[in-house]
Amino acid sequence: MEETTLRSFALFFALFNPFLMSIYLLDLIRGLPTRVFTTVLIRGSLISATVFTLFAWGGEAFFRDYLQVRFASFQIFGGIVFLLIGLRYVFSGAYAIESMRDNPAAMAGSVAMPIMIGPGTVSASVVIGTRLPLPSAAMVIVGTLALTVTILIVMKVLHDKLKKRHAAMTDRYIDLVGRMSALLIGTIAIDMILTGLASSGVIPGQVQ
Repeated sequence: MEETTLRSFALFFALFNPFLMSIYLLDLIRGLPTRVFTTVLIRGSLISATVFTLFAWGGEAFFRDYLQVRFASFQIFGGIVFLLIGLRYVFSGAYAIESMRDNPAAMAGSVAMPIMIGPGTVSASVVIGTRLPLPSAAMVIVGTLALTVTILIVMKVLHDKLKKRHAAMTDRYIDLVGRMSALLIGTIAIDMILTGLASSGVIPGQVQ
């Protein structure tokens, strides 16, 4: 159980990736006061935690019984979305992520779409729900969101303190770390696609 919990936490944290999200939210980090930025993040995280917990509870049955689709199809689609995000960021940097974001004024209820709430993270919440009992799955989801929000707030505070003297250096560092993190996102995306293909029987393989 401990190993499964740690693996689930690592999967969720890698998908949330606060360094990549910091680039996606760079305009908000630069333009919003810390208190407003924190409120936006917490509100988005509460909505996300509710959605992910519901998917962890409903599991594959939600897709099979209510949406009349196979969960493997959702895994493949989620993997493709995250693969495109990873590829765009590796080659285009921050501009690729910023171009995908809505107007900052409309982000309070849906912060970091499609990074926080998207096919990849919803798929991961379903997988975590099949690995763990619901209380443990909810603990992993809430814990990961809390850690991600905390890191983003710390990065916001550091950015505000350093922006006058070292703004260019700080932005270059965030961009570099984000590009490296995008490689991990791409790797997870390929694994999601392969898992979906194996689950549907398109390719031989053992589903984990």
